[in-house]
Amino acid sequence: MDSLDPDLDPATMRKQYRVDGLAEQDLASHPMDQFTRWFEDAARTALHGTLYEPNAMVVSTADATGRPSSRTVLMKRYDSDGFVFYTNYDSRKGRDLAENPHVSLLFPWHPIARQVIVTGTARRTGRDETAAYFRTRPHGSQLGAWASAQSAVIASRTELATAYADLQARYPEGEQVPVPPHWGGFRVVPETVEFWQGRENRLHDRLRYVSRPDGTWAVERLSP
Repeated sequence: MDSLDPDLDPATMRKQYRVDGLAEQDLASHPMDQFTRWFEDAARTALHGTLYEPNAMVVSTADATGRPSSRTVLMKRYDSDGFVFYTNYDSRKGRDLAENPHVSLLFPWHPIARQVIVTGTARRTGRDETAAYFRTRPHGSQLGAWASAQSAVIASRTELATAYADLQARYPEGEQVPVPPHWGGFRVVPETVEFWQGRENRLHDRLRYVSRPDGTWAVERLSP
């Protein structure tokens, strides 16, 4: 392998995180309240153009044999019960979660030197909740949910475009598109939620909420 330009060599890429730290006494009592604080910070940063899609998160799943896979999806709702995203249930992540509901989420807010890492279990949202969200999607995205057999091998881009065009003719703009039976939401109910704040000299702050059987949360500090 040819030697890398020093500016392009990952071994030499370093950034000091000179930002305020995260202390236990500053945390909210519930992890979803703390998430709200940080998500609003990330969303405000996005409004200024320095962070892209604050609701983008990496979803990591594993199949029944333990083989992992990861992908970026958009979180579309969060509340005291957890985080919601939508997908094709026949996709790889949908099949994985049907076999193994344990999941990890990662919100990578690099421009503000923060991450949120969640572990928990995923369960399908109800059809009424799924339908209510589906109606808010742009018409083209509704058609796309039908056109794409997500994660399946296809012969060409033309095959996908043809399927979409057929649907566009069947359901023109302004006509209601039915909710695909194979499409819907997952709600990830957290068991741990870690708030990672980058600090100088790689001495990062890592505070993790851990759920207790009685419904309360313990907070642990992790070494960076």
